[in-house]
Amino acid sequence: MIELASTGLPAFARWFPGGAPGVAALPEHVIATGGGRWWADRAVDPKAVAVSSGGHVLLRGDPAALAPGALAGFADSYIEAPARFLPVLGGAFQRVDPWERMVYVHSAPAIAARPAHGITVRRLTAEDAPAVAALGLGAAWIHRTWGGPEQLASSGHCWGAFHRGRALSLACTYFLGSRYEDIAALADPGHRRQHLALACVTALCQDIAARGRTPSWTCSRDNRPSRLLAWSAGFRLAREYVHYATGPARSPEFRRAAAA
Repeated sequence: MIELASTGLPAFARWFPGGAPGVAALPEHVIATGGGRWWADRAVDPKAVAVSSGGHVLLRGDPAALAPGALAGFADSYIEAPARFLPVLGGAFQRVDPWERMVYVHSAPAIAARPAHGITVRRLTAEDAPAVAALGLGAAWIHRTWGGPEQLASSGHCWGAFHRGRALSLACTYFLGSRYEDIAALADPGHRRQHLALACVTALCQDIAARGRTPSWTCSRDNRPSRLLAWSAGFRLAREYVHYATGPARSPEFRRAAAA
């Protein structure tokens, strides 16, 4: 697939209806923030279109328009696509693993979170970028949809729990949609089970509601801690879906042999 120039995005956005919770808000996020990329099988009258951000990909259209090699750029990603794309995904990657996902919508009061004395929960500012970066590579996923620590910290869409200038937990809008903001949260491994993530999520949800939108939450069915945090913060299950974790791209030699 070829990457599309930003000037043509309004025409391609119609492939992804807006106003839905979860990863469905990804296209709106890319349009609003620039934190992602758009792709198509061709620039004019495409038959297949994709949008990617933070390692997540939404793929729509006619799979017959795509040779397996066209998807090589989506190796080691999470692809949400209709089941009709499975044959071309299987031909493109060495591994295609289905993951059951759950989408929650905020609709109930949160359990009260009371951080310990000396911990401050507040909105991040641009000056907090070093504190976000200091969380390390294991936490880098949380700012990938924004383009990095600086962009997340200055976005106005992230709350954190701080102690003496150190970020112990973060909650942020991961995908910024027109009706829903799908959120993500993390806590420093040494400060879990202290309700810090819950406090950050609760503050962020109040912020999102003040903007006139509804918070949503997406996680794997097998991620019990994430599901428990979502429930504690007032999220309730709205729908389930499957996305596909891809492995490395298959070699051109393999694809030629398979086609022979």
